Amino acid sequence: MNTESETEFEKETRREFLTRLSAASLATMGMGEPLLHANADHPPIEHPAPKADTCILLWMAGGMAAPDTFDPKRYSAFEDGLEVEKILSTFPAIDTVVDNIKLTKGLEHIAGVMDRGTLIRSHIQADLGSILHSRHQYHWHTGYIPPLTVAAPHIGAWMARVLGPKNPVIPPFINIGQRLEGVGEKEEIKAYTTAGFFGTQYGPFNLPYPEHASKSVRPPEGMQPGRFANRFAHYRKLVDASPHREYLGDYRQESMLKSMDDAHRLLTSKHKDAFDLSLESKESLAAYDTGRFGRGCLLARRLTEAGARFIEVSTEYIPFVHWDTHENGHITAERMKSEIDRPIARLILDLEERGLLDRTLVIVASEFSRDMMIEGVPGSNARDQSRARTDKLREMKHYGLHRHFTGGTSVAMFGGGVKKGFLYGRTAEERPLVAIENPVSITDLHATIYQAMGINPKTAFDIERRPFYATLDGLGQPVKDLFS
Repeated sequence: MNTESETEFEKETRREFLTRLSAASLATMGMGEPLLHANADHPPIEHPAPKADTCILLWMAGGMAAPDTFDPKRYSAFEDGLEVEKILSTFPAIDTVVDNIKLTKGLEHIAGVMDRGTLIRSHIQADLGSILHSRHQYHWHTGYIPPLTVAAPHIGAWMARVLGPKNPVIPPFINIGQRLEGVGEKEEIKAYTTAGFFGTQYGPFNLPYPEHASKSVRPPEGMQPGRFANRFAHYRKLVDASPHREYLGDYRQESMLKSMDDAHRLLTSKHKDAFDLSLESKESLAAYDTGRFGRGCLLARRLTEAGARFIEVSTEYIPFVHWDTHENGHITAERMKSEIDRPIARLILDLEERGLLDRTLVIVASEFSRDMMIEGVPGSNARDQSRARTDKLREMKHYGLHRHFTGGTSVAMFGGGVKKGFLYGRTAEERPLVAIENPVSITDLHATIYQAMGINPKTAFDIERRPFYATLDGLGQPVKDLFS
């Protein structure tokens, strides 16, 4: 089975994608301050009453297969000679605390908290022509299909800009678990992990290693506060005088300096203790500690308590690693479920115990699902579908859902006003496993998230003399059936 290598076509597509992203980033650097779009022909935008104050996105980076996690189908155990076309799920279904919702083996802890949330089984992604992770991740995180003429803001940057910080000391947009250096496709990851045209001030505070987060908010060890303040002031002057600033517009320069001021304020505040996992009890640490993702969930809980606005916790995207389950797909998915199951459930229960769940929207999502045979949207990409076929399995390493599938994906949502123990949408029971009931696009899913957070999905800022909307062209429609 062809499961690992990039084709020359894919490599060329990636190169073209990076070239266009770079051009968009350069164009954005010289722009002035984005201003709220005003149109005399329409009344001012009114924001809905927020149901949540904080949003936590638990990002299953790499393409989490819905039939092996949140949307079980007919199960086929591995055996030598198993016909590939018979494989829909490689894990058996398990019961949850909700009668009409089943998950798959390995998600027993999440199964125990499904009565606190909503499960969408009909999330769909656009056909982008080539099934590159980078393009789909950019689309999901920004709501816009790349390439664009400007850098689109991450959904967390929209919340930071429109809502502002919940606690003025805590960064409003925090990104946990994803390294931006030392991993494959790092430039593509950087492209969507930004505030785009909003400027550095609204960009993410990156914490790739949650266990080291406290070091990111403390002056160097042994340095006295007065000396640290003097060094910061000197550094600010150096940045202000940098010859590279000529490439930045005035707004970009001020945004960069403002972000430095915000960081200095955090480093000198008592609120920095929220970043220190060593302050947790041994019991609490043990409950979450299944790896970096689990520790990231614990850090997200602490930051929610401290007043963060938007937090993303990622299983981290690295090509052919983690949820990018090309080879040894079943075994890898089994390991990934052991890393996410307990921490996600513990996070929901801890937020509930502290009285925070109702005002916190927790989302579990991925850039697309997976299938054993079909690549992309059924019928739209015969080239990739033909590559995906083989007759019978002979080795365990080929047992698993390898192909990128965009026709039907699952999203779990907890708190933030969503219904409890609710199942929305449905995918077909036989291949192709496309959404056949209540499909939810990225545009409408974003509108639903913004609705919960008190942001009108038609909110727009003037960029390049035209409105740039929170959802594509302002057309996003919240799925109101998801709210209680």
